[in-house]
Amino acid sequence: MNPAPVVTRFAPSPTGELHLGNVRTALFNLLLARRSGGRFLLRIEDTDAARTRATHVQALEEDLGWLGLDWDEGPGRDAGHGPYRQSERGGIYTPLLGRLEAEERAYPCYCSSAELELSRRAQLAAGRPPRYAGTCARLDGAARAARAAAGARPALRFRIGADRLLRFDDLVHGPQQFDTALIGDFVIRRDDGTPAFFFANAVDDSLMRVTQVLRGEDHLANTPRQLLVLEALGLSAPRYGHLPLLTGGDGTPLSKRNGAQSARELRAAGYGALAICNLLFRLGHSCADHASLSLEEMAARFDPGRLQRASAHLDPVQLRHWQSLWVRSLAPEAAQAWLAGFLPAAAAPAQRAAAVAALLPNIVTAGEISEWLPVVFGGELRWESAARAAAEAAGAEFFRALAAAATDNADLTALRAASGRQGVAFFAPLRAALTGRLHGPELAPLLRAMAPALVRERLAAWTR
Repeated sequence: MNPAPVVTRFAPSPTGELHLGNVRTALFNLLLARRSGGRFLLRIEDTDAARTRATHVQALEEDLGWLGLDWDEGPGRDAGHGPYRQSERGGIYTPLLGRLEAEERAYPCYCSSAELELSRRAQLAAGRPPRYAGTCARLDGAARAARAAAGARPALRFRIGADRLLRFDDLVHGPQQFDTALIGDFVIRRDDGTPAFFFANAVDDSLMRVTQVLRGEDHLANTPRQLLVLEALGLSAPRYGHLPLLTGGDGTPLSKRNGAQSARELRAAGYGALAICNLLFRLGHSCADHASLSLEEMAARFDPGRLQRASAHLDPVQLRHWQSLWVRSLAPEAAQAWLAGFLPAAAAPAQRAAAVAALLPNIVTAGEISEWLPVVFGGELRWESAARAAAEAAGAEFFRALAAAATDNADLTALRAASGRQGVAFFAPLRAALTGRLHGPELAPLLRAMAPALVRERLAAWTR
């Protein structure tokens, strides 16, 4: 018999912008599926109605598409396991929750938040790990009816049952075991009627035929609870793997507090999607190939056995490195498309193309082209004192000769001949007059990108 195809998934909660830790999770799951010709599934876990926004869902899908992390199954691509938003799956969860309650694998819990917090503090004070004390597990029918008559809305707790050691093999961390006596009965349906993460996430993985899941290390403690739920329902479980979290410069998990940028913010700053993916591919996954890779090449090189157990540090310097490699690999048409939104819309196509050719070697992110736009298209120059001094020292006669030679077809050879100068004596004052600086893009392509009238105007300004 042929083995079942690998099915992986990315299941974000749309409560904010997609950060790079989540992008890496999506990337690794996609590569795990692609390496074996499997399927990558997207599921939106939006049961937290108070924090979910439609705009976040739309932005999340747009960001994944921009990054090239296209899903084979999910919103807009139903493969028979939908719907793919948990808020639309209540009709699937309700009978399963009812079944667990009917079989006494779950029971209503009327404990308030204050009561639960008081119990937790008492256990900690006694030196015991906090777990649910089982208060409502012992309520009889009359007591439950009395609570309900008083207007209490119960949550539904999963009953752990007999204490046991639960074992599973983690894709990243290897063999694991948990003592169920330390877990305590846990909520699988909130008191507002919505399913809890432990329940909905596990059930959806099974019903959607997911075979392997890579997710953050913070979910490792959730795995025994989810395996118990699936076991009680007689449903198959995927094989889970837990990735160490990405950390920022301060060693803490990525967040706005330590300067982490979202995928959307990096896109707006002009970073390339493939540069981001190349960086993330090396964070927590060892790869001997140091070249910039396509997603197809990453999939061919992705190996779950090379997933690392130590946390990975997101270094902005490394991001610029991969961005630089990506920029240098761009064909002219691709470079123009990348920078199109940063160039003056009124400029002629030929000048826009010439500007990209001239400026591309001097930028890493698209946003960095902005400082050179006044140089090429006209505007106030940002003068360096050394550049101003070089232009002044060259003298008015030098610039009169250059201005006279700066015809519509003039190039560096003609300008150099007209000036009678060579080397630094020619290039330094010319560059200073045109750009306000002594360093920057090569002068030959820069001249081709600038309008001849602008060149003459800047040269003539030094003849007075």
